[in-house]
Amino acid sequence: MERRTVGAAALGVGAIGLGCMPMSWGYTSSQRDGESSVRAVHAALDHGTTLLDTADMYGPYTNELLLGRVLRERRADVFVATKGGLLAGEQHIVANGRPGYVRRACDASLRRLQTDRIDLYQLHRPDPEVPVEETWGAMAELVAAGKVRALGLCAMGARADRRADRRTDASIHATTLRQLERVQQVFPVSSVQAELSVWSREALETLLPWCETRGVGFLAAMPLGNGFLTGTLTPGSGFEPDDVRARHPRFTAEMMAANQPIVACLRRIAARHGDVTPAQVALAWLLAQGRHVVPVPGTKKAAWAVENARAAQLLLTVGDLAEIGALPEAQGSWD
Repeated sequence: MERRTVGAAALGVGAIGLGCMPMSWGYTSSQRDGESSVRAVHAALDHGTTLLDTADMYGPYTNELLLGRVLRERRADVFVATKGGLLAGEQHIVANGRPGYVRRACDASLRRLQTDRIDLYQLHRPDPEVPVEETWGAMAELVAAGKVRALGLCAMGARADRRADRRTDASIHATTLRQLERVQQVFPVSSVQAELSVWSREALETLLPWCETRGVGFLAAMPLGNGFLTGTLTPGSGFEPDDVRARHPRFTAEMMAANQPIVACLRRIAARHGDVTPAQVALAWLLAQGRHVVPVPGTKKAAWAVENARAAQLLLTVGDLAEIGALPEAQGSWD
């Protein structure tokens, strides 16, 4: 697989990563199986993926424990990226960016992952009660201590913030940019992780250019649109109550039907390239957005992990990219 560089620390990773969240959190719990998930991780590594993206709150904690089983055997094959700074409560998620907590959270992640270093430690969400520079300073101390190799910041709180106060993506990204400029003065930012996909392109106008001009890696979260861009979901697909898509306005039957032209476009392009899937076209589109972009598709099945990894071999034409670029914005949002 093609190798790409993650930001200031100049760390090399496979061009397509593996998002491990679905193995333990956020999606249909009845379909989770630890052994199947471990097989999926091994399959991804066998096909050139190196970056495994997790977080302490996934589970909580169980996702890191699962990956620890793999790292115990294959640490040299893995670029481990985890996140800290969020606490999952019974009713809601709370940010905690206090320096003491950050240090304890990192040590706990190291134990669960069964490793002596984290390649990329990411701030899951800045704590509004703590200056982001203080949190970042504590994270920089972890680098100095040899526990962490590089630091990243996530704009993954956007959905929760949008639901809470109806802020727009543009205003949320503007806030993230201000935070990035502040922490950059404390210690170099190596990566930014935020949602980016064919049906969620807001980051193209803000976060992506910021990263490119500063040599910062961009980890594209939810690159397959929570599964919609795979073309395997149909309008009216039912989701269990604990699945995030059960509450997602874009996954109502009406909105899924309205957004079918996006999937149809991916299917047309896939057909022109032969034995290619819509998901692979969606991932190849992301790779074409810049050498600093690393899509991180999530899955808990080995077959899909392999399919995603093979998307790195697909080179879209100028015409393909123009066809995707001409698509209308997706209908439905988190508002």
